[in-house]
Amino acid sequence: MTASPWSTAEAPSPHGGQPVREKGRPVAKAEAAMILIHGRGATAGSILTLADELGRPDFVYLAPQAAGHTWYPYRFLAPLEANEPGLSSGLAVIESLIRHLEDGGVPAHRIVLLGFSQGACLTLEHAARHPRRYGGVVALTGGLPGPPGDSLTHEGSLEGTPVFLGTGDPDPHVPVERVRESAEALREMGAQVELRVFPGLGHGTHREELTATRKLMAKLV
Repeated sequence: MTASPWSTAEAPSPHGGQPVREKGRPVAKAEAAMILIHGRGATAGSILTLADELGRPDFVYLAPQAAGHTWYPYRFLAPLEANEPGLSSGLAVIESLIRHLEDGGVPAHRIVLLGFSQGACLTLEHAARHPRRYGGVVALTGGLPGPPGDSLTHEGSLEGTPVFLGTGDPDPHVPVERVRESAEALREMGAQVELRVFPGLGHGTHREELTATRKLMAKLV
Protein backbone atom coordinates (compact mmCIF):
# COMPACT_ATOMS: atom_id res chain seq x y z
CA MET A 1 0.00 0.00 0.00
CA THR A 2 1.32 3.46 -0.87
CA ALA A 3 1.19 5.98 1.95
CA SER A 4 0.22 9.60 1.51
CA PRO A 5 3.19 11.58 0.21
CA TRP A 6 5.36 13.60 2.55
CA SER A 7 8.35 15.77 1.63
CA THR A 8 12.03 16.41 2.28
CA ALA A 9 11.44 20.01 3.28
CA GLU A 10 14.95 20.44 4.71
CA ALA A 11 16.65 19.89 1.32
CA PRO A 12 17.53 23.07 -0.63
CA SER A 13 15.65 24.21 -3.73
CA PRO A 14 14.65 23.23 -6.32
CA HIS A 15 13.82 19.74 -4.99
CA GLY A 16 13.36 20.48 -1.31
CA GLY A 17 9.70 20.24 -0.34
CA GLN A 18 8.78 17.98 -3.25
CA PRO A 19 6.68 14.94 -2.32
CA VAL A 20 8.11 11.56 -1.36
CA ARG A 21 6.07 8.43 -2.06
CA GLU A 22 6.33 5.53 0.37
CA LYS A 23 5.43 1.87 0.06
CA GLY A 24 5.99 -1.39 1.92
CA ARG A 25 6.47 -1.73 5.64
CA PRO A 26 6.56 1.27 7.96
CA VAL A 27 10.14 2.37 8.56
CA ALA A 28 10.11 1.26 12.20
CA LYS A 29 9.12 -2.28 11.18
CA ALA A 30 11.16 -2.65 8.00
CA GLU A 31 13.99 -5.17 7.75
CA ALA A 32 15.70 -3.03 5.12
CA ALA A 33 14.99 -0.10 2.80
CA MET A 34 15.28 1.01 -0.79
CA ILE A 35 15.41 4.59 -2.09
CA LEU A 36 14.27 4.75 -5.73
CA ILE A 37 15.23 7.70 -7.95
CA HIS A 38 13.24 8.24 -11.14
CA GLY A 39 14.55 9.35 -14.51
CA ARG A 40 14.05 12.54 -16.50
CA GLY A 41 10.40 13.22 -17.29
CA ALA A 42 9.16 10.46 -14.97
CA THR A 43 7.57 10.43 -11.53
CA ALA A 44 8.14 9.00 -8.09
CA GLY A 45 5.00 6.96 -8.56
CA SER A 46 6.25 5.38 -11.78
CA ILE A 47 9.52 4.10 -10.36
CA LEU A 48 7.79 2.98 -7.17
CA THR A 49 6.00 0.33 -9.24
CA LEU A 50 9.32 -1.58 -9.13
CA ALA A 51 8.52 -2.40 -5.50
CA ASP A 52 5.84 -4.84 -6.66
CA GLU A 53 8.16 -6.42 -9.24
CA LEU A 54 10.98 -6.86 -6.73
CA GLY A 55 8.66 -8.72 -4.38
CA ARG A 56 10.20 -7.87 -1.01
CA PRO A 57 7.37 -6.77 1.32
CA ASP A 58 9.79 -6.73 4.25
CA PHE A 59 11.39 -3.56 2.78
CA VAL A 60 10.23 0.03 3.04
CA TYR A 61 10.46 1.86 -0.30
CA LEU A 62 10.90 5.62 -0.61
CA ALA A 63 10.67 7.47 -3.94
CA PRO A 64 11.21 11.25 -4.04
CA GLN A 65 9.80 13.46 -6.80
CA ALA A 66 12.02 15.86 -8.74
CA ALA A 67 10.77 19.40 -9.32
CA GLY A 68 9.60 19.68 -12.91
CA HIS A 69 10.21 15.93 -13.35
CA THR A 70 13.95 16.41 -13.85
CA TRP A 71 16.79 16.35 -11.35
CA TYR A 72 19.12 18.55 -13.41
CA PRO A 73 18.70 20.33 -16.76
CA TYR A 74 21.47 19.07 -19.03
CA ARG A 75 23.08 15.76 -19.95
CA PHE A 76 24.99 14.00 -17.21
CA LEU A 77 28.15 14.45 -19.30
CA ALA A 78 27.87 18.26 -19.07
CA PRO A 79 30.15 20.18 -16.68
CA LEU A 80 28.90 19.63 -13.14
CA GLU A 81 28.39 23.35 -12.53
CA ALA A 82 26.04 23.55 -15.54
CA ASN A 83 23.64 21.18 -13.78
CA GLU A 84 23.45 23.19 -10.58
CA PRO A 85 21.53 23.82 -8.37
CA GLY A 86 19.49 20.77 -9.37
CA LEU A 87 22.32 18.30 -8.97
CA SER A 88 23.26 19.33 -5.43
CA SER A 89 19.62 19.65 -4.43
CA GLY A 90 18.90 16.12 -5.65
CA LEU A 91 21.89 14.77 -3.75
CA ALA A 92 20.63 16.52 -0.61
CA VAL A 93 17.23 14.86 -1.05
CA ILE A 94 18.84 11.41 -1.10
CA GLU A 95 20.94 12.19 1.97
CA SER A 96 17.90 13.48 3.85
CA LEU A 97 16.04 10.24 3.09
CA ILE A 98 18.98 8.21 4.37
CA ARG A 99 18.94 10.23 7.62
CA HIS A 100 15.17 9.68 7.88
CA LEU A 101 15.66 5.93 7.56
CA GLU A 102 18.55 5.86 10.02
CA ASP A 103 16.52 7.84 12.54
CA GLY A 104 13.79 5.22 12.12
CA GLY A 105 16.17 2.36 12.86
CA VAL A 106 17.36 1.30 9.37
CA PRO A 107 21.15 1.74 9.14
CA ALA A 108 22.96 2.61 5.91
CA HIS A 109 24.28 -0.94 5.50
CA ARG A 110 20.66 -2.09 5.05
CA ILE A 111 19.68 0.69 2.62
CA VAL A 112 19.74 0.09 -1.13
CA LEU A 113 19.97 3.06 -3.50
CA LEU A 114 18.40 2.43 -6.91
CA GLY A 115 17.99 4.75 -9.86
CA PHE A 116 17.07 4.62 -13.53
CA SER A 117 18.66 6.79 -16.24
CA GLN A 118 19.06 10.33 -14.85
CA GLY A 119 18.13 8.88 -11.48
CA ALA A 120 20.87 6.25 -11.84
CA CYS A 121 23.43 8.99 -12.48
CA LEU A 122 22.26 10.90 -9.41
CA THR A 123 22.33 7.72 -7.32
CA LEU A 124 25.89 6.88 -8.32
CA GLU A 125 27.06 10.43 -7.68
CA HIS A 126 25.54 10.34 -4.21
CA ALA A 127 27.29 7.07 -3.36
CA ALA A 128 30.61 8.45 -4.64
CA ARG A 129 30.31 11.76 -2.78
CA HIS A 130 29.01 10.16 0.43
CA PRO A 131 30.97 6.92 0.58
CA ARG A 132 30.11 4.45 3.34
CA ARG A 133 28.91 0.87 3.51
CA TYR A 134 25.47 0.79 1.88
CA GLY A 135 23.25 -2.24 1.56
CA GLY A 136 23.69 -1.84 -2.16
CA VAL A 137 23.68 0.55 -5.10
CA VAL A 138 21.79 -0.29 -8.29
CA ALA A 139 22.22 1.89 -11.38
CA LEU A 140 19.96 0.95 -14.27
CA THR A 141 21.32 2.72 -17.36
CA GLY A 142 23.49 5.43 -15.83
CA GLY A 143 27.02 6.56 -15.04
CA LEU A 144 28.87 8.99 -12.82
CA PRO A 145 28.25 12.59 -13.97
CA GLY A 146 30.83 14.95 -15.38
CA PRO A 147 32.47 15.79 -18.71
CA PRO A 148 34.83 13.36 -20.46
CA GLY A 149 38.31 13.46 -18.99
CA ASP A 150 37.27 14.51 -15.48
CA SER A 151 38.20 12.26 -12.56
CA LEU A 152 35.22 10.22 -11.36
CA THR A 153 36.65 9.08 -8.02
CA HIS A 154 36.20 10.80 -4.65
CA GLU A 155 37.90 10.58 -1.27
CA GLY A 156 36.67 7.87 1.06
CA SER A 157 35.73 4.21 0.86
CA LEU A 158 32.54 2.38 -0.07
CA GLU A 159 33.72 -0.42 2.23
CA GLY A 160 32.74 -3.32 0.03
CA THR A 161 29.28 -2.00 -0.91
CA PRO A 162 27.75 -4.23 -3.61
CA VAL A 163 27.10 -2.17 -6.73
CA PHE A 164 25.18 -3.37 -9.77
CA LEU A 165 25.46 -1.49 -13.07
CA GLY A 166 23.24 -2.54 -15.96
CA THR A 167 23.08 -0.86 -19.36
CA GLY A 168 22.28 -1.41 -23.00
CA ASP A 169 24.77 -1.13 -25.85
CA PRO A 170 24.28 1.06 -27.72
CA ASP A 171 22.27 3.49 -25.60
CA PRO A 172 21.25 6.85 -27.10
CA HIS A 173 21.71 8.73 -23.81
CA VAL A 174 24.33 6.86 -21.79
CA PRO A 175 27.57 5.84 -23.57
CA VAL A 176 28.58 2.36 -22.48
CA GLU A 177 32.18 3.52 -22.08
CA ARG A 178 31.13 5.96 -19.33
CA VAL A 179 29.35 3.11 -17.55
CA ARG A 180 32.55 1.06 -17.72
CA GLU A 181 34.57 4.03 -16.43
CA SER A 182 32.08 4.46 -13.58
CA ALA A 183 32.41 0.80 -12.64
CA GLU A 184 36.18 1.14 -12.44
CA ALA A 185 35.99 4.36 -10.40
CA LEU A 186 33.68 2.72 -7.87
CA ARG A 187 35.97 -0.31 -7.64
CA GLU A 188 38.83 2.06 -6.86
CA MET A 189 36.67 3.43 -4.03
CA GLY A 190 36.26 -0.03 -2.52
CA ALA A 191 32.94 -1.18 -3.97
CA GLN A 192 32.22 -4.72 -5.13
CA VAL A 193 30.97 -3.97 -8.64
CA GLU A 194 29.01 -6.14 -11.05
CA LEU A 195 28.61 -4.70 -14.56
CA ARG A 196 26.19 -6.18 -17.07
CA VAL A 197 25.97 -4.89 -20.64
CA PHE A 198 22.98 -6.00 -22.71
CA PRO A 199 23.52 -5.72 -26.50
CA GLY A 200 20.59 -4.13 -28.29
CA LEU A 201 18.64 -3.27 -25.14
CA GLY A 202 18.44 0.45 -25.85
CA HIS A 203 17.36 2.86 -23.14
CA GLY A 204 15.38 0.56 -20.88
CA THR A 205 15.59 -2.17 -18.27
CA HIS A 206 16.20 -5.90 -18.62
CA ARG A 207 14.61 -8.68 -16.57
CA GLU A 208 18.09 -9.89 -15.58
CA GLU A 209 18.69 -6.51 -13.89
CA LEU A 210 15.68 -7.10 -11.65
CA THR A 211 16.93 -10.60 -10.89
CA ALA A 212 20.30 -9.21 -9.84
CA THR A 213 18.57 -6.60 -7.69
CA ARG A 214 16.47 -9.25 -5.93
CA LYS A 215 19.61 -11.24 -5.13
CA LEU A 216 21.27 -8.16 -3.69
CA MET A 217 18.19 -7.42 -1.55
CA ALA A 218 17.95 -11.01 -0.30
CA LYS A 219 21.41 -10.76 1.25
CA LEU A 220 20.27 -7.94 3.55
CA VAL A 221 17.51 -9.75 5.46
